[in-house]
Amino acid sequence: MNVPPITSEPGLSVVIPCHNEHGAIASTIHEVREILAREPRAWEIIVVNDGSTDGSDKILDDLASADPALRVVHNQGNRGYGFSLKRGISVAKYDRLLITDADGTYPHARIPDLVAGLDAADMVVGARTGQNVNIPLARRPAKWALLNYARWMARADIKDVNSGMRVMWAKNVHRFWSMLPDGFSFTTTITMAHHINRLSVTYLPIDYFKRIGSSGIHPIKDTINFFMLVLRTTMYFRPLQVFGGLAVFLMILSIVQAVATRVVLGEIHDITTISLFLLGIQFFGLGLLGDLINSHRQR
Repeated sequence: MNVPPITSEPGLSVVIPCHNEHGAIASTIHEVREILAREPRAWEIIVVNDGSTDGSDKILDDLASADPALRVVHNQGNRGYGFSLKRGISVAKYDRLLITDADGTYPHARIPDLVAGLDAADMVVGARTGQNVNIPLARRPAKWALLNYARWMARADIKDVNSGMRVMWAKNVHRFWSMLPDGFSFTTTITMAHHINRLSVTYLPIDYFKRIGSSGIHPIKDTINFFMLVLRTTMYFRPLQVFGGLAVFLMILSIVQAVATRVVLGEIHDITTISLFLLGIQFFGLGLLGDLINSHRQR
């Protein structure tokens, strides 16, 4: 999907991806619309139907025909969460973007708080750390590991790396457009990109309700993809951190291997030791080269 033109018109565009959410989509739109009715800025609601097969498309068309503030975009087939967000963002009119889900999990009464926080930040994230957080027990270990891995890679105090409810400036989303994925990892990518580039991110504690309907997340596959995405995003912006860390590990390993074989066997396995050390130097050189390319690209 091509990078859309950047809009500077003041206002708020709410983008909601929808895939087979017939049980919650109507109430979600009504709830969001009721909250936005008190918003002093201009606003719009954009719902992207991602190839729903449960009648959600008809519900959306019926709602849009009776509400001029609601815009519905239909994907040709199921293209993915990230693709749907980008599709909605590409037709958004205003300079502020708020994304949320259509499954009834997020407290839309907190929208005014999120939007107000954007005046002093580049992105405000609804962190699912409130008193009522319904995350399945089986997903919590992977979520904890991913969060701490993201914190370590970004060197930032991330509260929620992949919350689906957040508000951000359209200009920053366009800035990272080429690296935003079509899948569930859209939110992880935009979080990492903001932190690694030292943009200001504010976290607002919110509740997280039990979803209406079934989830489309594949726990094992998507968790692996999330971890790989954090690594790839960090490598994109900070290649020396990734390759340099690996280089130091290999160099230290070569020294440890040399000392261990000398103590245990009475001789140093010079080929293995030298190979590990040279491999570390090569990775360090790759990191320096990547850092040079990244600095030139940013300029």
